Amino acid sequence: MSTARRTGSARTTDIILLGLTVAFAILWMIPVVWVVTMSLKPNVELMRSTAGFIPWPFTIDNYFNLVKLATVPRWLMHSFIVAVSMTALVLIVSSLAGYAFARLDFPFKRTLFLIMIAGLMVPEQAVFIPLFTMFADWGMHNTHAALVAPRVAVPIGVFLMTQFFRAVPRELEEAAELDHASYFTIFWRIMLPLSVPALTTLGLFTFIFAWNDFLWPLVSATKAEMFTVTVGLASIQGNFAFSEGLGSVMASAVFASLPIVILFLIFQRFIVAGVAMGAGK
Repeated sequence: MSTARRTGSARTTDIILLGLTVAFAILWMIPVVWVVTMSLKPNVELMRSTAGFIPWPFTIDNYFNLVKLATVPRWLMHSFIVAVSMTALVLIVSSLAGYAFARLDFPFKRTLFLIMIAGLMVPEQAVFIPLFTMFADWGMHNTHAALVAPRVAVPIGVFLMTQFFRAVPRELEEAAELDHASYFTIFWRIMLPLSVPALTTLGLFTFIFAWNDFLWPLVSATKAEMFTVTVGLASIQGNFAFSEGLGSVMASAVFASLPIVILFLIFQRFIVAGVAMGAGK
């Protein structure tokens, strides 16, 4: 009887938690649906009222007006170059550093790891002035390198890969060590293939962060032709609100978010696998 009572209590708890999760998901989705709805309404209709979640009357003119701008494809190209470059470099640096911290012995290893962890507590805004001055002295502002370089050595990426490599059983490396394989061979042939779920998750989050990044591109890219899509669309929103209308502003928000949504839908199983893997460890 007590076992049945405990089972019923656990089931009730699960139902309550599921209901709360669904309720929070609906609350989170309401602003998203509202933005999409307004982007599909004529601006004349939005001048009367912005209420409602059904896009009627329906139009896609707001998106056509946005795409007609000659600078938008260039901004998209810059964001793509920055996001892909940053993701690739973060994965290379984080995986190599994580393997070194997890498996190699070298002087001041613990001290360096603690310094790296301390970097998690430093807000990025605190280093903006030194970064801006440094890249200005090098004459690198308004370049892709200036947009990518400050975000390559991310402490959270190194930490995540270190924790992953520490969880890999050492027995998997022993056979390679008996064959006198080098550390890099072990890393390349054994550890790296095992870390694909972790690398995929880190890569996706890095790409999303790079695509949505606004503050550093706003500081470093001072010329309109070097804007990323987030900075570029933000720079025209004021003009759109007055000249084209609110619907065009909402269309720009959807336009900037669409690549990330598509990326998440394609790779969501890797994200879930990576999160579950981390929770299990």
